Amino acid sequence: MIELSPRGPEADQLRVREFYLGRQPILDRNQSLFAYELLFRNAPVGPARISNELTATAAVIAHASQLGMERTVGDALGFVNVDADVLMTDIFSFLPRERLVLEVSEHTPVTPALISRMAELHAQGFRFALDEVQGTAPGLHRLLPLVDYVKLDVQKVDLSSLMKLAPRFRESRKTLIAEKVESREEFKNCLDLGFDYFQGYYFAKPVIMSGKKLSPSQLAVMELMTLVTSEADNMEVERAIKRDVSLALNLLRLVNTPAVGLRHRVDSLSQAVMILGRRQLQRWLQIMLYAEPSKRGHSMTPLLMLATTRGRLLELLAGKLRPAHRQSSEIAFTVGIMSLMDTLFGLPMADILAQIPVSAEVSRALLERAGFFGDLLKLAECIERIEDLDHQILPTLRDLAVSTDDLLELEMAAFEWSDNVVRYAL
Repeated sequence: MIELSPRGPEADQLRVREFYLGRQPILDRNQSLFAYELLFRNAPVGPARISNELTATAAVIAHASQLGMERTVGDALGFVNVDADVLMTDIFSFLPRERLVLEVSEHTPVTPALISRMAELHAQGFRFALDEVQGTAPGLHRLLPLVDYVKLDVQKVDLSSLMKLAPRFRESRKTLIAEKVESREEFKNCLDLGFDYFQGYYFAKPVIMSGKKLSPSQLAVMELMTLVTSEADNMEVERAIKRDVSLALNLLRLVNTPAVGLRHRVDSLSQAVMILGRRQLQRWLQIMLYAEPSKRGHSMTPLLMLATTRGRLLELLAGKLRPAHRQSSEIAFTVGIMSLMDTLFGLPMADILAQIPVSAEVSRALLERAGFFGDLLKLAECIERIEDLDHQILPTLRDLAVSTDDLLELEMAAFEWSDNVVRYAL
């Protein structure tokens, strides 16, 4: 439990018991990672729920900071929502100001005390974003001088309004962020309007293209994956890797990442194949499928990060829930990382599974979100968006007998592992 001392004697103590965390990427115009918005939700304890969700957020930010901000956002910035009550607490004295952007809603009542406190924090080096902007709030002109970023929700602000608001804020030299971008068309519209950054899951939506074929390098990886899962001996696998120089070099680099956890550097393919074993080798080949487009100049970093985070989170959850069955963890990782291959390849998942041999339970999880592994995948997808709080996440946590404390720690570990992998994979 986290407890914070309020700045004012009349304020109530901020307390929160249970929470979990969503991490939504904010991408630049080239679709490379710029920041994450950290979305916190408190889970109800018994019949009671903390009434002010943003007040609960303050305590959660404190906890995340104690766990280590670098575990949560890697090298990126972290955007967090705060309200007037949170701004008046002493939480900011131990937060990393160079890593955080504080989001204040346009609809926050603008008082002299709020302006004074924001100016004080701004002078200390904290940056602010104005959120939920529709351009109509009466105190907007007083907040604007203190903010660097303006966030516009494309699901709430129609295109004609965006066309008026975007130039207005750009003239004020504000950095524009489009949030809740859910389609490629919305992304393109905001790109044309001069938005600087984009938040939403448009990049993870599959755009199915009929007759699309895999690139030669992707085909090489797919063929190697088939070989790895067959009865072929190590020499045959090694020869197949050596036929593609780029594949061999990338595999050696990945094998030597801290995420693998080897004590000594691996310098040869025969060593790599022997030390890793078939299942680990398959894992790194799957990761390479996501890294490959980035090497051709097409930025797929967010998809690589999302897939590796999902894979690792599912692996850790399965390991906790089925500690005696190591194979369950390996299957869970495969389900997590394969769950975005329809987006990666622009092909229906059924077509991909026709080319990659998988077990019936993996197929059910990927096509129907069914079975134990399908439940884990649904949970991960909901957490990414922090949606369906009562109807999906909490019942699933109860069914799986996973506490919110356990989930948070597993999420942190998955974030950290994914950031390590991506750093070496590209």
